[in-house]
Amino acid sequence: MRLNRLRLCNFRQHVDTRIDFEAGITGVIGPNGAGKTTLLEAIAWALYGMPAARGTRESIRSFRAGPRASVKVELDFELSGHRYLVSRGLNSAELYLDGSTAPIATSISAVSDLLRRRLGMSHDEFFNTYFTGQKELGVMSAMGPTERAQFLSRVLGYERLKVAQELVRKRRGAIDAEVKGLRAGMPEPESVRRAASEAAERLIASEARLASAAGGRTRARAGVGEITPKWEAMQRQRDALQAIAGELRVAENEQSSRDRERQRIQQDLDEIARAREELAGLTADLAPLAPLETELRELERASNEEARRRTLAESVRALSEELAAAVARRAKLEPAAAFEAQATTELARAREDLETAQTAFETAHTDWVRDKQEAETKRQALLGQLRDVQKQRDQIIDLGENGTCPICARPLGTHFRSVLEFLDTQAETITVDGKYYRSRMEQLATMPAEIAALDERRRQTFERIGTLERQLATAQARIQELTALVVDIEAKEKRRDSFAVELAAIAVQYDAPRHAAVKAAVDRLTPLAERATRLSALVEREVQLAPERDRVRASLAEIERRIAELGARRDALAFSEESFAMVRDAFERAAAELRTAELAAVAAEADLSAARAAVVQAEQAVASLARAEAQLAKLGSERRLHDELDRAFGDIRTDLNQELRPELSDRASVYIRELTDGRYSELELDEQYNVTVLEDGLPKPVISGGEEDLANLVLRLAISEMIAERAGQSFSLLILDEVFGSLDENRRHNVVDLLRRLQDRFEQVILITHIESVREGLDRVVTLRYDDETGTSVVETELPSGGVPLDVQAGAAD
Repeated sequence: MRLNRLRLCNFRQHVDTRIDFEAGITGVIGPNGAGKTTLLEAIAWALYGMPAARGTRESIRSFRAGPRASVKVELDFELSGHRYLVSRGLNSAELYLDGSTAPIATSISAVSDLLRRRLGMSHDEFFNTYFTGQKELGVMSAMGPTERAQFLSRVLGYERLKVAQELVRKRRGAIDAEVKGLRAGMPEPESVRRAASEAAERLIASEARLASAAGGRTRARAGVGEITPKWEAMQRQRDALQAIAGELRVAENEQSSRDRERQRIQQDLDEIARAREELAGLTADLAPLAPLETELRELERASNEEARRRTLAESVRALSEELAAAVARRAKLEPAAAFEAQATTELARAREDLETAQTAFETAHTDWVRDKQEAETKRQALLGQLRDVQKQRDQIIDLGENGTCPICARPLGTHFRSVLEFLDTQAETITVDGKYYRSRMEQLATMPAEIAALDERRRQTFERIGTLERQLATAQARIQELTALVVDIEAKEKRRDSFAVELAAIAVQYDAPRHAAVKAAVDRLTPLAERATRLSALVEREVQLAPERDRVRASLAEIERRIAELGARRDALAFSEESFAMVRDAFERAAAELRTAELAAVAAEADLSAARAAVVQAEQAVASLARAEAQLAKLGSERRLHDELDRAFGDIRTDLNQELRPELSDRASVYIRELTDGRYSELELDEQYNVTVLEDGLPKPVISGGEEDLANLVLRLAISEMIAERAGQSFSLLILDEVFGSLDENRRHNVVDLLRRLQDRFEQVILITHIESVREGLDRVVTLRYDDETGTSVVETELPSGGVPLDVQAGAAD
């Protein structure tokens, strides 16, 4: 496999990135977080889809892109003599072959399945072949023997045999559980056969009972058919008699209703006659009402104007009093502006005094604290020196004149006394200095009077500033009140003048006694007017009531004629309640016998249905027993098959693991001979999967760090080569992701040199690292950095010498 080109659009921090891959060793270099590993993720995502991505589908989209922005990765690569271009988005995928304009696959699943078949590898196998683990070159160096065997078995695909074996065992356990469940649910064969025999006998008895019940039902139906015509004729006669009686009751009710209606109309006509007489007497009394109502309206208007005049006069008086009080308050507040200026000047001067006092106090206080701490520090240092001198003196005394000096390692001899005198003099000097600094500490223990005076001055100035600030706030509040008061005075003066103008315009004369007299007269005549209105409405109804009275009289005559006709029809019917009761009793007896016969027939049919259901159930039980016995036989065969598969998978895994170490050793030995020009002849894996390097056919007991890196590299290459061959692919691409993290500078350059010596085997080697010092050994460098302003990764392709870039692609935010 060979990579040609990779393009990312809105893929994580890569907004628009393109990288062209060439042959040789290419380094992808950049700091952590620049988006280097995202390039590997994009390659795997283009080939395998979401199983190769980190996180969810929506987390892939760049946070700089909009919610509907397109996310796309395009990968151009060569495989088995063909050139492929895969273009994958969040909801689409296309695959092109050998530069064709028409895709050979156009859906996400179709593209992923086709690429998986062409590569011949799963996602894990692909990474274990072409990629190393991130930040780790020693694949098995940190593992124990069991872990090493499991790791190699997993990356080479042998672990799938174990998975298959576990599936076989799981299925075998399920078979055992199914067999146990079948046996627990199966009935006794003898009870099933006995139930089938009993069901057949019950069916025969039920059929006989049904035949007997059917005969009784036929006879009962014949008896009902014989009495039914007589019963129906009697019912028709009775229904006719009841219908006539009903019509008579309705006609009599209508007659009563019309008679009441006639009486009501006559009472209304009598009341109208009395109302006409009363209305004639009221007309003369109501003649003065209209002029009085007109005069009352005029008097009420004059009353309203008089009330308005009094209200305006009261408003003018109240506003005049409020204006007088406001003018007096304004006179008191006008000096506030001058006081504010004075308070502001004094406050500024006081703050300057406070700053001066604060500076003087802090300077003096700092000097005092520094002197006190210096005295204490020097006294503690002298105490330490005194303890050291006393310790040295005690040590010299313990050694004596014949002892050896602990400093110069020479005999003390005649110098013993002089050394003691020197130490005594030194101790005395330290003691005198210590007493001085102790007295100095006692002097500085209490704050000096001048500093206390500065502190008191600072406090008084601070209190004076507080008093001035409160006075200034009061003056500013008075100024605000004065401004509002001036506006209020102007508004009230305008309102007072407006009320005065309205008051002068009122010129209505109001007569209160006349108003009361007219209102009393109108109140006395108003009920009479209302009574006259009601009487007039009642008199007007006479025109409607006269025709209604004639209609009711005609209706009464018609109802009386119909009642007479219905009575004659009733008398003409010949109906006897005794005959009706005799026929009814005979019919009810026949109907009861029929119901009894039908119930017996229904019960017999139900019993027959139950017997047939029992037969069917018994037959189903027999069939179910046969199926269960057949299923038990089938499960027994399947369990024996899974026993054989379990043994076969175990034997295959054992054989493959036994062949794994020799094959890995042979492949790694070929690589190590090529990389060292034959200096190291072989690389062996023992039964514990420990690595041994042979030099001139002899194992090296101890290997250096560089030799360990070499062994780990060739072992990793051998593993990848085995996976590639099993997939039917050539092992020509190698990608190393952060393999230098634990190596020093020399070992890093050694690994690069080893890779360069393998260029005849690997057409493309891609190193991904954040270490800048490996540039010199590379054929081509792709530099990545993260732009904080745009929030995207910026990619530059350049020569390793740092010359003019070959091409530049920068991700720009949409």
